[in-house]
This record gives sequence, C-alpha cells and structure tokens, in this order.
Amino acid sequence: MTPTRYAFIKANWHSDIVSQALVGFQHTIPADRIDVFDAPGAFELPLMARNLAKSGRYLAVAAAALVVDGGIYRHDFVAQAVVNGLMQAGLETNVPVLSISLTPHHYQETEHHIAIYRDHFVLKGREAAEAALMLTNARTGIAA
Repeated sequence: MTPTRYAFIKANWHSDIVSQALVGFQHTIPADRIDVFDAPGAFELPLMARNLAKSGRYLAVAAAALVVDGGIYRHDFVAQAVVNGLMQAGLETNVPVLSISLTPHHYQETEHHIAIYRDHFVLKGREAAEAALMLTNARTGIAA
C-alpha cells in the first residue's frame, strides 16, 4: 500500500511558538492528510520521526522544535543532536524527514520575540510542506 499521509511532530517546549509551524504546514498540505504527534521536547524528535517513517504510513515526516538557551545545558549541542538525528532517521528509512528545528542566537521571552518567532515558524512550516511535496513527488516520479 502506498502511503498518502504526512506525519507532523511538534515539541511541547514553547508550544505556543512551535505549533505555528503546523499552521504553516497546513497552508500547503491539507489538515486531513496530516497526522499530528506531540513530543515532550526537541531531543525526542529523532526517535519519534524514525519510528513514524519506518511505519510505512507516511510520505514524509516533519519535526518542529524551538531550542533555546535555558541556562541549564548547552542548547547548541541539543540542537545539533536533534538535526543530526532527524537526518539519520531519513537516511535509515528512505522517507523524507524534514526539520523545522530552530535555535535562535538571541531569544528572550518578550512579546516582541515571541511574535517574531511565531510568524517565523509559520513561514518555516510552509517551507517544510513545500519541501515535503517536492521530495515525495521526486520519489514517485511525478514532476513537481
């Protein structure tokens, strides 16, 4: 059976911002073709993405997170592990795994920054959906 659906995973940290990526994704791919999953945080995204990709149910998997410097751990290491893990999940399964995982240099929980990143995640979600369609069309031999 050929998959016809897309998986979208969103990290729960900063969910008010991260969930905007799903809004952008749905600008391009209809909501009724997307299964949405929540992850505790960014670090769990690669395992979830790999398992969803291996299921054979999805044309592509998108994963969204905002990794910021919380002062407890090196957020850049977490971000790198997440992006590398997502890439590995796609390579292992031959299913496109798209990252909407952003790590801003200077993020502050102010109204101004929250508004900027909410808007930016809509844009990045839309771009991920466009990439998903391009990659899945290329896989199935359909011209984009």
